Amino acid sequence: MVDITLDEDNIAVSNSSPADAIFDAVIGNIEDIIMDEEFQQLQQSFMDKHFLEFDSSEENKLSYTPIFNEYGDLLEKYLEQKLIERIPGFNMTTFIDLLIHHKEEVPGDIFDLLLTFTDFIAFKEMFVDYRAQKEGRGLDLSQGLVVTPLSSTNNRHIGFTGPQ
Repeated sequence: MVDITLDEDNIAVSNSSPADAIFDAVIGNIEDIIMDEEFQQLQQSFMDKHFLEFDSSEENKLSYTPIFNEYGDLLEKYLEQKLIERIPGFNMTTFIDLLIHHKEEVPGDIFDLLLTFTDFIAFKEMFVDYRAQKEGRGLDLSQGLVVTPLSSTNNRHIGFTGPQ
């Protein structure tokens, strides 16, 4: 008699097409590449160099355009080159076509990053957020939850309140 224990984590039933499998492989590789220290350093150096140029005003400065173009040339090309090294026959145009049809399947952080290559508004928001963080104006969640006793004589009852 053979005892087989089935675990949800170890079972994968795949009805996906070869294109879906390729798409998933590309997304996995993108995750690895953007988490790599070399990519992180490249992106941070670029943002450190240019973040003071950006502000949250509605009006966009003419100086934003060359920075946007340089960012796309630098980081998108870096990402594409790394994908070509990892996936023989990789084609960015084909991947972008697949991305359009599978965007809801892409993890949010990866989708947001890819969006900064082609969507100027997403790019500008990234820089405005980065500047706020660098200047100490980022969202502070440290005061989001305060635990206080309901009664000074009975410490077994704890109340939760929002920001004070």
